[in-house]
Amino acid sequence: MAIVKGPFQITGSVSGLSFYTRRDSDKVIMRTKGGANADKIKKLPQYEGFRNQQKEWSGCTKLVSAIRMALGGLHRAADYNITATLNGVANKMQKADSESEKGMRPVLLSSYTHWIAGFNFNRRQVFNSVLGVSLQSEIDRDALKGTVSFPYINTATDLQNLRSLPYFRLIIALGTVSDMAYDANSSDYRPLVPEIHGASFVTESVWFPAVGVVQPFELTVEMPERLKAHLQSAVSVLLTVAVEFGSVGYDGQPAAVKYAASGKILAVG
Repeated sequence: MAIVKGPFQITGSVSGLSFYTRRDSDKVIMRTKGGANADKIKKLPQYEGFRNQQKEWSGCTKLVSAIRMALGGLHRAADYNITATLNGVANKMQKADSESEKGMRPVLLSSYTHWIAGFNFNRRQVFNSVLGVSLQSEIDRDALKGTVSFPYINTATDLQNLRSLPYFRLIIALGTVSDMAYDANSSDYRPLVPEIHGASFVTESVWFPAVGVVQPFELTVEMPERLKAHLQSAVSVLLTVAVEFGSVGYDGQPAAVKYAASGKILAVG
């Protein structure tokens, strides 16, 4: 991969080269096309290592897909491609397994929850700089319940409202993600507990004026009884928080403004 400098303002393909951009960057990126064809990769023994990497990578991407669902949509607050970063973390979890056969190593989030606890969705405006107060949070695994306590907020000193929008609100999500294991029968990665894999529920505060003070309050989110029966040690519970800014919508009510938010995975239990 190369970064294109100079007068080039193109995207697409030209003579074996691909040009593209990403939302988190204003640069044009160039890479070459090519490589071994799919039939050789699939059959030749010298590509066995690559085939194993492909199989294992699918397990990582499937885990991260479930993590995104468990965030309850709060990953919309991100200002960069968090999926790529989380894929790398999942791959690190997978490589930590020194006992399983390569190409079949599981992705055990439940063993490495501390690797994503505190994970920020933003690079330019990290959550703790946007909302500069200390939060108290608790995950009750048995009850599949999450609680976040917000202290007194003085918007003049505790809220970084860079776009000077008139409203803000706080949102929390509770989600569940199962560990992933390789299934030899299907030659694919499957969640160990599919019934609860990628589930999420969300609670939102009211819209607060972005000028003034907010008294202490608490947000709680709880999953329904039908899901609690499936809770096992192979399931991780994610508690996520986001601050979202809004303006007056078409109906005269506050509405969220795109790309005016910040969030993080607050805790994992």
